[in-house]
Formats: sequence, structure tokens, C-alpha cells
Amino acid sequence: MAIASPSAPGIFIPKRSEATQRRFLLPISTRPGTKQPARLLGSLAIRSRLNASSDGEVVYELNYSHRRRRGAFPVYVTLPADAVGPTAETMRRKRAMAQSFRALAAAGVEGVAMEVWWGLVERESPRIYNWRGYLEIVEMAKRFGLKVRAVMAFHQCGSGPDDPFWISLPQWVLEEMDKDPDVAYADKFGRRNMEYISLGCDILPILHGRTPIQAYADLMRNFRDTFRSFLGSVITGIQVGLGPGGELRYPSCPIQKLSWAWRSRELGEFQCYDKYMLASLNASARRIGMREWGNGGPIDTSNLMQNPENTEFFKTDGSWKTPYGEFFLGWYSEMLLSHGERICREAETIFRGEKVNMLGKIAGVHWHYGTQSHASELTCGYYNTSIRDGFIPIARMFGRYGFTICCACFEMKDAEEQQINRVSRPESFLKQLVVAARICDVALEGENYKNNLDDESFGQVLRMSRLYSDGLKTPSFSFNFVRMDKNLFEARNWAGFTRFVRQMSDVNMFQGGGGETSFSSPSATAFAGAVLAY
Repeated sequence: MAIASPSAPGIFIPKRSEATQRRFLLPISTRPGTKQPARLLGSLAIRSRLNASSDGEVVYELNYSHRRRRGAFPVYVTLPADAVGPTAETMRRKRAMAQSFRALAAAGVEGVAMEVWWGLVERESPRIYNWRGYLEIVEMAKRFGLKVRAVMAFHQCGSGPDDPFWISLPQWVLEEMDKDPDVAYADKFGRRNMEYISLGCDILPILHGRTPIQAYADLMRNFRDTFRSFLGSVITGIQVGLGPGGELRYPSCPIQKLSWAWRSRELGEFQCYDKYMLASLNASARRIGMREWGNGGPIDTSNLMQNPENTEFFKTDGSWKTPYGEFFLGWYSEMLLSHGERICREAETIFRGEKVNMLGKIAGVHWHYGTQSHASELTCGYYNTSIRDGFIPIARMFGRYGFTICCACFEMKDAEEQQINRVSRPESFLKQLVVAARICDVALEGENYKNNLDDESFGQVLRMSRLYSDGLKTPSFSFNFVRMDKNLFEARNWAGFTRFVRQMSDVNMFQGGGGETSFSSPSATAFAGAVLAY
């Protein structure tokens, strides 16, 4: 089935059978029922320090009252990347964090997404874990009636030591990379990427006798044992890191460029030049009697203007359509899918019976969706083109293990992005993903890509949410706002955010069509007279 096309696709979404609808009632796919927090009435005084070193407090009021409603779409908010200190020993800015949690609970937010960084928890030595800072966050969330989604982050945070949010991989892992540089991904120019261990090493004991998959599983198992008393009640979700940025993808675009990749139209580079990936490619080529196909990735895939039509491989009638192109792209995407399956299998086994929702994230790579080859999707590992659906296999893989699919770009529109990049199609990309999730009976979570959301952006999120939920009796959808910072609590932003949360809590909006979303009329006011400092 070819869903993708250079123009925004018209879509037909089949309704699920009753059996399909019942599937979402299974514990692995739903948020377990828990006691609702007490209703928050009247005005709530929030005291916050303006900065971490100040003893002074500024008081502002939240004249807002809201009760979360069953059956609505829950909203989560991702915590700051530096929510815990550099050694994970303690939570940072405790007073400001407490007031923020109180404000989020008052607004009707379901919970917070807490990134658990491998590079902090198991920093110095293998199998030595420090959870103290994260325990403080979970205990605080419990105190304010918020749920917690733990995001297992097995990747690097930030672009380098000068980045204020820099968190590297564990030191002992970096030492192994120094000894064997092929543990890191490499492109055809020999450039190494240290964001995440190459999946070519997945089943090799390169980490002090353990494979990377075993190291990830050991950390998740230790997390489960440490936080067991919170699982299913406070911690209701586990999002498992699957690659750079926590997403199931290759680091085809350096992290320094990724933030603006859709505007600079980055084609990306195939990440198959470390010796472990090359060994796998060579073995696959030999199996089909084409040894010459196993020496590396395609040639002529780069262009200074980032125009796929100026490359031999990605152009409309390029070699991506040839038997060689199909072989290489099939191998490259299958390696990524196998990597995801290994980690999802381990995670599902570890957390089985704990009544937590399992999630995995894919990347919103939409900036060449309007072309035939979808070049940037191919280099990041998604074999999705105008003549091949690459998201059905991914959705099926997640579905086998009861995982929810998470993806960003829910606030983005084709028309707006095409003013900057005429072949960018974020809406069309998401529509194809929605179809794949519906076909494969997989729950969906949306995220925003940019953090400066206005009313129109929130309205777009609601429209895309409705696209997924339309026709389902019990749609399993949630939204994660990325991320909590001082801008969220500015008066205008906070008012828009609380209106959005209320809209997501309106069951009627997502049943029976809902109608158009309007943000123009005022609602219950949530006014922040001071900005929280992070």
C-alpha cells in the first residue's frame, strides 16, 4: 500500500472492530485507574524563587479551578533536562519545582515526563546506579497528585561540553569508545557520532562483558526494583530510549544541525560505516550473491544545496528504485527495526505486570516528504517513499509488545512549513503515521516540536488528536508538552496552555466529531504575575 505521495494525502481511516476497541482495555495499553486528587478551588497562591540563589519569593495567583475527567486525553509536561544535578544525587531548584508541580496539577495536567539519563545514573562505573535525584522527583509528583512517565534516555543530551544541558554517555562507555572507535556510528566521510552506541554492536559484549542491550536492560531492571512501590500508581508510563534523541532512528543528521534540519533541508548521511555495520552489510550482500553491494552505502547521496534531485541516488528516477537501492534500504531499515525489537522485547519483559504504559518514539522527519524518495527519512532508517509505506512495519513492531507510538510535530502545518521549505509536509507525515497506528491497533502520543506554541498551534494539536480518535469508542491518545521552562509560566503562554489542557479534557470534543476548536474566547484565567526561573 502506497500512502505517501508528494502532495498531502487524502486518507480513509477504518473504524476498529469491537475486538480491536477492547484491546485498549488491557493493562499494558491503558493508564491504570488511580484515586483522583482533591479538587482545587478558588485562587491558589504560588510562591517561587526568581532564581536558584535568591531567598526572596514572589507571589502570584492562579484563579483557576479544574478537575481532570475520565475518558479525556491526558496531557503531560516534560521536565527540564537538568531536573537533577550532574551526579543525579539531588533534584535541582526544589522550591521552584514544587510550585511548578502545584500549578500543573491546578491546571489539570495529568503528569510529568521525567528523563532518566543513563549518563547520570550509571555515570562512573558499570552496574553502579544512583537514583536519589529521581526518587525526589517521583515523591514530589506523588505529593501533588501528578503521574510520572519515566523516559529511559540511553543517548547523549546536548551538542557538547559547552552546551548548558550537556549530558554525555556514561564515562566508562566513552572509555570503551576511545578504545574502539567503531562502537560509535560513522558516515562515509569517517565522521563519528557519539550520541548513541552503534546498533551494529547490539549483541556484542563490548561493555565490560555485556552487550549494549544487556546494559540497557540492567538499568531498566534496577529502575523497576528501586521504584516498584510507585509503579502503576505514580509512575504510570515507561518510555524506552531507542536511539539518538531517544527516537528509533540513526543519527543521520548531527545534533548541531537537527534543530533546523527541516529548514536547511538536510538530506542526512547513511550511518553504516563502522566496522560492525559494514560486517553485517557485507554478510547480507554475500547471502544474495552480490558481494560488491556489501562494501558500503550508496554513492552520490550528498549535495551542498541539500537538493535530492541533484543526487544520483535520491532524485526522482534515482537508484533508490533499483534492485541495489531496494537491497540496501531494506537492510538498513531492517537493522533499525531489529534494534527496536530487541529493546522493546526486553522492556516489555521487565515491566510485565507492573500496570505501566510502554512507549517508544519515532522521529518526525518530514522535510523531504513532498519528494518521491523521501531522502531524509531514508537516511534516518525509515524506508518510506512515495511507493512504499515504511511506517506499517514500525507500527507492527511496536504493537507486538503493546507499545504506544510517540511522535512530535503535532503543532506543525504543511502550509506554514512550505513557505520555508516547499517539500516539507509535517501534517502529511503525521497523517500517514496515524493511519499506520490505526491499522496496527497501536495507541498514539503526540508531542510538540517547537516550544513557543500559540493558540493556533494548540488548535492544530487538537485537530491532529481528533484525526486519530475519530470513530473510536475508547481512543488511547495522550499529549506530551515539551518542555517546562520559564516561558511556560509567562502570563500569555500560561493562559493559552491551560485553555489547551481544558480542551483536551473535554470528552465531548473527541466524541461525535467535536466541531471546530476556538481559542478566541476567554476561559477561566490562570495568570502568572512572575516568571519561574529554570
